[in-house]
Amino acid sequence: MDKLIITGGAQLSGELRISGAKNAALPILAATLLSENPVTIGNIPHLHDITTTMQLLGQMGIQLTIDEKMNIEVHSSTITKYEAPYELVKTMRASILVLGPLLSRFGEAHVSLPGGCAIGSRPVDIHIDSLIKMGADIQVEAGYIHAKVKRLKGCRLVLDKVTVTGTENLLMAAVLAEGTTILENAAKEPEVSDLAHFLNAMGAKITGIDTDILTIEGVDKLDKKEIHYNIIPDRIETGTYLVAAAITRGRVKLKDTRPDTLDAVLEKLKEAGADITSGDDWIELDMHGKRPKAVTLRTAPYPAFPTDMQAQFTAMNIVAEGVGIITETVFENRFMHVQEMQRMGANIQLESNTAICTGSEKITGAPVMATDLRASASLVIAGLVAEGETLVDRIYHIDRGYDHIEEKLSQLGATIRRIPR
Repeated sequence: MDKLIITGGAQLSGELRISGAKNAALPILAATLLSENPVTIGNIPHLHDITTTMQLLGQMGIQLTIDEKMNIEVHSSTITKYEAPYELVKTMRASILVLGPLLSRFGEAHVSLPGGCAIGSRPVDIHIDSLIKMGADIQVEAGYIHAKVKRLKGCRLVLDKVTVTGTENLLMAAVLAEGTTILENAAKEPEVSDLAHFLNAMGAKITGIDTDILTIEGVDKLDKKEIHYNIIPDRIETGTYLVAAAITRGRVKLKDTRPDTLDAVLEKLKEAGADITSGDDWIELDMHGKRPKAVTLRTAPYPAFPTDMQAQFTAMNIVAEGVGIITETVFENRFMHVQEMQRMGANIQLESNTAICTGSEKITGAPVMATDLRASASLVIAGLVAEGETLVDRIYHIDRGYDHIEEKLSQLGATIRRIPR
């Protein structure tokens, strides 16, 4: 199993290009199942989760081709199976996203209950219950969701809680349903909006994009030809590298990104003492060599502070000036990185869903173990400022969501290398 070794002490400086958003690419790849014509997706990040999704589509009989620029062309007309097997789904929760489009277009789906990061309860009840309301016959047996329908019927769906994958699955299911579907309490994340724009580009009729009420007028088929769609930039990758620069008291300019999707993150970085400037597709952060100040934050659905940036800000708080209080409201088990940071000398007190961090100018490198995707990134960030060497194990989590993280950090001056398995 690959590992990363980081030698702390370097002040990050330089420019980086941000990759396409993993959390937009995965549902959009699933959505290609809805099209009767070839679809090309651009700005795809080079990630393990993308490879897994391609394997999942490929084992259904779908033809995929990829060029040197990571453009993926998908031909779903060759599909032969409507199943997402456990051996693929167990490693990636986003595999559940094939349920909606398979059922909507082909009237049948057999999808394993999902796996992914162990960061808390993420039930699929909302997906299943809503599809039943749309007329589907669904049985859950032996770890699989078995769904059938002649044609889904549009209806009003009020989601019990804000769910990104639930919103995406139901959005995809509704585009080919008979009649109109209204999704209330829908997730408003930029990745959800990107999926909606992609579906419209294929011929769907979706309004209310960027709001919590989505209206989908069902169509008989998505028959737009010559679709080439570019994925939005990854706001979480952007935020991660901004925090990496802040924690090392450095300066970075990130290109090909979207500042308008990061308002909550940028405000907290400004509170930490960062000087931030931005344009339409770039962000520059400069700490002017100063130690960051501790920040207090609370995670919540977009446009509030993202749960996917919580671990990175925890890493910054452990070396910041003052006391920072971080409250996690989205997932109940998302502080597994705290124990590993404590091995490095971090002063963190956990009280239920709150981490109280008292900053210290000095932490020490140590062997640590990644427990989920964003926790992995936070341990790498902590290693950038730790004295000595930090060895991060189980980095397959990182490879699920960060495109060549060691190469990008090295480009900014970090001393980091990968040890092959």
